[in-house]
Amino acid sequence: SLHMGKEWKKRKGQALPPPPPGSASSAGGNRCVDAAEACSANALCQRLRTKYVAQCLGQVAHGSCPRSRCHRALRRFFSLGPQALTHALLFCPCTSPACSERRRQTFVPACAFSGPGHEPPSCLAALDACEKSLVCRCLLRVSTPSSQDGCLRDQGPHCLRAYAGLVGTAITPNYVDNASARVAPWCDCRASGNRHEECEAFRGLFTRNRCLDGAIQSFDSQWPSILQDQLDSHHNPGHSLQSILPVLALQSLL
Repeated sequence: SLHMGKEWKKRKGQALPPPPPGSASSAGGNRCVDAAEACSANALCQRLRTKYVAQCLGQVAHGSCPRSRCHRALRRFFSLGPQALTHALLFCPCTSPACSERRRQTFVPACAFSGPGHEPPSCLAALDACEKSLVCRCLLRVSTPSSQDGCLRDQGPHCLRAYAGLVGTAITPNYVDNASARVAPWCDCRASGNRHEECEAFRGLFTRNRCLDGAIQSFDSQWPSILQDQLDSHHNPGHSLQSILPVLALQSLL
């Protein structure tokens, strides 16, 4: 994550086009690096990402971080940034531990994800906090599996949007390791007492959600078109400006 901060300081003010979709990048085909380069080529994406990296890095090296400001910057990134690019950063498909680790470190998890202690808190705390938040409750309802076998009728994109919308909230899920695409919030159910079943059901929205799992895996098949669309926009400034104007209008209201 420290390298990420240096990367953005070095690239500030530059606009580098992403590598050709499907080609090997300078990182040996690391698609999370491709996603970062595509984001840096888009002024809005780069500006919002630079802000959350600066906020979330904070004083992590000294054992603390401004978590509330970090979470707010992350929510702005995923709500105001170009969805194709923010999702490419969050769901970039990986086939190597190096790529998976970069994906896991996307939003500085030392501050935004895990708590100050080594042991995760009970998931009941995250669930109770979510139930007090209208936005969080809505997002959880959307991300609930639609079917035992996966998503019903192209609900995969809605599931990904709901997942991305949880980043920066009291839940903030993340990838659990660099060897898989499994995700979970920073909590467990060991101290849930007589609410253990409720706790496990909540955690299962991430660990046993076939719709979410399938949507993340299917993101791989959409990858070439995602970066190609951004490359086309980069070469067509008029089109790019038209797509960003509504977002800028929304940003002024927040």
